[in-house]
This record gives sequence, C-alpha cells and structure tokens, in this order.
Amino acid sequence: MRAKLHPRQIERLAQLRKLGILDTDAEPQFDELVELVAKICDVPIALISLVDEDRQWFKARVGMDATGTGLDQSICSHAILQDDLLEIRDTRRDARTADNPLVLGTENIRFYAGVPLVSDDGLPIGTLCVLDTEPRTLSDLQRTTLRVLGKQVMRQIEMRLALHQAEVLRDEIDHRVKNSLQTVLSVGRMYKSRVDSDIAVEALSAVERRIDAVAMLHQELYQTSQSHQVALAPYLVRVASLLEVSAPSHVRLDMDVCQAQVASLVAANIGMIVSEFTANAIKHAFPDGRQGTVSVSIVQSEDHSALMVDCKDDGIGNTQPMPENAVTTLGQRLMQAAALQIGADYSISGSASGYHLHMRVPLQDDELSAGQVAE
Repeated sequence: MRAKLHPRQIERLAQLRKLGILDTDAEPQFDELVELVAKICDVPIALISLVDEDRQWFKARVGMDATGTGLDQSICSHAILQDDLLEIRDTRRDARTADNPLVLGTENIRFYAGVPLVSDDGLPIGTLCVLDTEPRTLSDLQRTTLRVLGKQVMRQIEMRLALHQAEVLRDEIDHRVKNSLQTVLSVGRMYKSRVDSDIAVEALSAVERRIDAVAMLHQELYQTSQSHQVALAPYLVRVASLLEVSAPSHVRLDMDVCQAQVASLVAANIGMIVSEFTANAIKHAFPDGRQGTVSVSIVQSEDHSALMVDCKDDGIGNTQPMPENAVTTLGQRLMQAAALQIGADYSISGSASGYHLHMRVPLQDDELSAGQVAE
C-alpha cells in the first residue's frame, strides 16, 4: 500500500530541499551512524532515508546496494506519518507493507523499524530505519537507541546546512572586504599621482603598504580554520612579494621566518614593521645603483616565549647622515607605534655596515603552544 501524502507535504518538501542534503556524496558522520545502529539493533540493513516527492533516497546505507527506490516501495513514507517510531514486526502481516515489492520480491524484507527525522519546524524529512529479512521485535534498549540516533542524524543534517551557510557568508564577506580594500587603494593611488609634495607621496605610499599588508592578512585569515591566528611565514612571504615588485634589480630581499602561529594583531604589526623597514631601506640605503641586501629574520626565543625579529640592510648606513625630515620621522613613528601596539621591545641602530632593527615580540599562551607545535 502506498502511503498517503503528509498533511504538510508542500512545507515538508520545501524543508527537505532547504536542507540541501538530497543527492549529496557520502559523508563519514552519516555512514558511521547507520553502521552503529545496524550493530546495536543486530540487523543486516540500516538506512538514512529521505522521502522526496516521488522517491526515497538513501543518504547513508548498510546492507543495501540501491541508492533509493520509488515511493511504491517506500515503507519510510508510512513512518513519516507517525509521531514516533514505527515498528512493523512482520511486514507480510501489516496492510501497509503486505503488497510492497521489497517484501514480496527477492529482497524479502520481513521487518521494519524507523524513526522520523524531524526538523525544528516539526516537519519530517525522512527516517533512520533498520530492516531485516526475518520477522522480529526490537528490545527497549534498541528502540531507545534508534530514537536517540535519529535525533543525532537530524542534528548532523541541520549542522551541515549551518556550516554551508556560514561558508557562503564567509565568501561574501571575503568578497566585500577585498572590494573595499581595493577601492581604498585605488583612491590612495589616484591622490598620490596628483600631489607634488614628497612628504605627501611618502605618507600615501605608507598607507598603501599598510592596506596591502591588511589585504594579505585577510587572505591568510580566510584560508585558515583558525579565525584569530595566522601562520606568520606564508603571510610575510606575501608581504615580501609586494615589496620585491618595487625593489630595483640591484637590491635583494632575503627572508627567513619560523613556522609560528600568531594572533592576527601580532602578524599585522610585524608585517607593518617589516614592510616599512624594507621600503625605507630600498629607498635610502642603496643610492646610485649600489648592490645590497635587505634581510629579515624571525625566530622563536629559546624558551618559546617570544619572537625575535631582526631586519637588516647592508647599505650605506650612518656613513651619511639620515635626512631629518617629516618623511623619515613618519616611517619611524609608524614602526614604533606598531611595536607598541603588540608590547614589543623595539630598537633601531645604524653603523657603517647598515641599519639594524631588533624587536622582541612576547607571545601569549595560545600562540606559544601553536609555535611549539609548528616547529
């Protein structure tokens, strides 16, 4: 006997489609649940069956090759009309199943028990069910287990949807952030092309570098599952790639960064300092085509409590006086402010062999653990 339509059939089907579970690939969390319920109920067949408009489709299955059947073979269509578990101890003696092709055919299904999978809206979308080729009766423990695992299946389905929606939202936010940063960059570059003041050009260049670093940081955060921590090495490699584009051919950039996970704020400010030091060195340390190298080294302290940051250039150093102007002061203030924001000990010095920036950045407990694991 084919089951009657559910009283809220249109809403029920809409909910099933909203969940986005139909015709999806196998997933371990569902496969494991049907394997578990089959063992506990001591049956050869267990299914997560989703009842669609003209078929039932199996999200997970044990003991059955078919991925679904028509509704004329669906015992689950009867089960979703129940408020609780439906148990048919002998399918040949129940009017709902006596003429079912699965009962009369080679499958010889003689026992069925299924619990409806009910959404938060009270709409059943399918069942978690067990089947056997012999008449039988479930124990109280098996019935309870079937009910409990049925709720777990439904929670997994709804969690799956929530994760998908979160991913869609994350993609949308990523898109909007990238567009916003690109817009700000474009405005800054437009103004920079129109001003005559060296100070203004340098200030806008510093802003541009900062926005580029923020964009790179956003990309690293987007690609990691830890929304508050960043892998420092790949992030700084991205920052360095932007700086290398502006570097003349006679200046080389070397970077050696340990594999540490740090808070996004720490990464952003280290990136800012590295960017400013490198940009200033490229501009001032290698005049008249002088060959040279800007090197960046970041290692963990011996007790893993801090990062030791060293930025060096082998340029003209203090053999020629640094220009005491607003441009130079701006770069130094930016670096000092960034170091202060992350509680770092900061110093910069010059000699005949170039300039050297040294910084000790303290790590928090969660960063400390991540850094030790990364090593």
